Amino acid sequence: MSQQGAVLQNYNNELVKCMEELCQQREELCQQIQQEEDEKQRLQSEVQQLTEKLAQVNENLARKTASRNEFDRTIAETKAAYLKILESSQTLLSVLKNEAGNLTKAIASEQKGSGDKDS
Repeated sequence: MSQQGAVLQNYNNELVKCMEELCQQREELCQQIQQEEDEKQRLQSEVQQLTEKLAQVNENLARKTASRNEFDRTIAETKAAYLKILESSQTLLSVLKNEAGNLTKAIASEQKGSGDKDS
């Protein structure tokens, strides 16, 4: 019977040892879980910060793109108006040269006509 008690005691010791190992493995697993939860929280925080930064960059891009489009519109309108001014200036110069030529002819004609009368 004492032999059976010794066997039982060995089983009990093995059982306690296995239970302690399981508890130790569980504790290690709990630590790993806590570390990964901490990492998850840190990453979620980074994602939130990056999402906010991305939203801000998108807003800045939208404003700057709208400003650029306004510049493009203003430049296009200014170029068109400048071309009209150039065309008008060219037309005005042609008209002025034509009128000046007509006046010169008229003056020359009058001088010829008065020169004939004076003689």
